[in-house]
Amino acid sequence: MRIVALDAYTANPGDLKWDALFELGDVVIYDRTARSETLERAKDAEIVLTNKVILDAPIIERLPKLRYVGVLATGTNIVDSASARARGIIVTNIPQYSTESVVQTTLAHLLNIASSYVLNVTSTRRGEWASCQDFSYTKGPLVELSGKRIGIVGFGAIGKRVAQATLALGMDVCAYSPRLTPGEDYDGVKAIPLGELFATSDVVTLHCPLKEETRALVNAERINTMKRGAWIINTGRGPLIDENAVANALRSGRLGAVGVDVLSSEPPSETNPLISAPNCYVTPHNAWASFEARHRLVDIAIENIKAFLADKPQNVVN
Repeated sequence: MRIVALDAYTANPGDLKWDALFELGDVVIYDRTARSETLERAKDAEIVLTNKVILDAPIIERLPKLRYVGVLATGTNIVDSASARARGIIVTNIPQYSTESVVQTTLAHLLNIASSYVLNVTSTRRGEWASCQDFSYTKGPLVELSGKRIGIVGFGAIGKRVAQATLALGMDVCAYSPRLTPGEDYDGVKAIPLGELFATSDVVTLHCPLKEETRALVNAERINTMKRGAWIINTGRGPLIDENAVANALRSGRLGAVGVDVLSSEPPSETNPLISAPNCYVTPHNAWASFEARHRLVDIAIENIKAFLADKPQNVVN
């Protein structure tokens, strides 16, 4: 069985082992693969592993030996699952491997904005504390989160864990998901309509999947319904927000602050409006990438292949 991993570097930049994978077949691992290289590298493979290398219909149709695609992530939009299904090709993903790490990054953005940590640390490093006449100062607002309302859009595994963590901070937690019944209480979390969530929350954090109906969920019109000075956190998918609208709202003061780990195009262009927007904190899509999360990802990816080889496929998405 020939197994080809097209872009394995982000999952394993060298601090994990692929030994168990090499026991399953003839394995070739590439750190990165350009689209122009995909066909040549995957042409003889029965199993292909991909994280962000696109396997669309034109590619899949030209891989006659392909039987299995293992996506090294939770989201599977980079694979044309319908084309794969038509060919009898199984597509799997890695669910919930990074939940705790993404929750941690969500909280990091929340706490940074609330306590102006980046601004204060940078100021101290520049020597401003050493030259200050007073024993204490702050370069940005210090906001107590207890009693503030946080609205969670999406209430899957990550959304639920964010709810637990922010409840522990004393926040008033509400959530929206099509699966929740408005007015119901879910372990201290109030389920409310989406419009009410945006209109009444001090902080909105996005944990919903990217679909046509959620693309540009945060846009100029919706921002105008929010409290002036509200915050937005996005550790879900970049296109959930209209980046130009958010940047403009930050410049005008309509939004108070934004923390994002994802952008509409990755890596971004230097002209991405969020990178230079005031009070916008951008991390390079690494919420998922703790050592522990990547270790789980590799382990589950290998278990998925073993299950497929045993004719008992798991985590199938198509």
